[in-house]
Amino acid sequence: MSTKTRIQLFFFLVTGFLAVLAACNNAHTTSDSPVAVKTPVTVIPVTFKPVTSTLDLPATSLFMNKNIARATTAGTIEEILIRQGDFIVSGQLLFTIRTRESLALGNIAGYDSSLSFKGLINITSHEAGVINSIAYQKGDFVQEGDAIAVISEQKSLVFIMDVPFEYQSVADNNRECTIVLPDERTIKGTITGKLPEMEMQSQTVSYIIRPFTTNHLPSNLIARVSLVKSSNSNAIMLPKEAILGNETQTEFWVMKAINDSTAIKVKIMKGYENNNEIEIIEPRFNENDRIVLRGNYGLPDTSGISITREE
Repeated sequence: MSTKTRIQLFFFLVTGFLAVLAACNNAHTTSDSPVAVKTPVTVIPVTFKPVTSTLDLPATSLFMNKNIARATTAGTIEEILIRQGDFIVSGQLLFTIRTRESLALGNIAGYDSSLSFKGLINITSHEAGVINSIAYQKGDFVQEGDAIAVISEQKSLVFIMDVPFEYQSVADNNRECTIVLPDERTIKGTITGKLPEMEMQSQTVSYIIRPFTTNHLPSNLIARVSLVKSSNSNAIMLPKEAILGNETQTEFWVMKAINDSTAIKVKIMKGYENNNEIEIIEPRFNENDRIVLRGNYGLPDTSGISITREE
């Protein structure tokens, strides 16, 4: 074999070896290339709606004024026309008292008709209210000026609301409020002032609320008062399922789809929330933004996604 032939054969073998090596390298590279993983998710648009954040505080009803029904003459109580707890109106008959003069002339009047004298004095109410207590029974003798009944003046009924010191600004900003009774009926009220002293143990300030109606409301009725903390006519609202947070619940974020195959992590600041939704204060999303609702748990920033449904 000539030298030239040997050289050609050597180059042929080297070229073949390099070709086989390159093919193996290409096959190895192809087999080791990572396959892009895409998580199936459901996305939703951002919702804008008016929301109002409220603060609920306890309040107890109380009659500020009490009237005393007094005997206008000395005598015995002939009739008691009321009972403790009755609601009465102004001018209603409460007691009938037989004067002691009538008692003294009673026996004589049986023999001399000209001395007939009934001697009955009516005691009526001056204001509408609730009978708080009755001091005497039928047949008891009373002196002129004796207190025979205590009447809680209906129109003086107020609610005393206990406000923690840190929420004073909320109460000060709410002149009008809503009173929710134990049976879930609601009445409107007006905050008219506050007492000058705090309750030492609970560190609360007592505010006075006058309800727009006091009909048949008893004293010591425990209700709750709704105060408006904040109001937003165009708030960004998202379902709670779309909000993610760290273990200590100090940071929160959502996964936002920037296209049909990628979602990024966006930190948020929460605001008002109810049982189903949370207000997003920051950042200010727009109506075209899509937020991952389902499949978002555990997704890292800049995740590959596959949108299976848009709600």
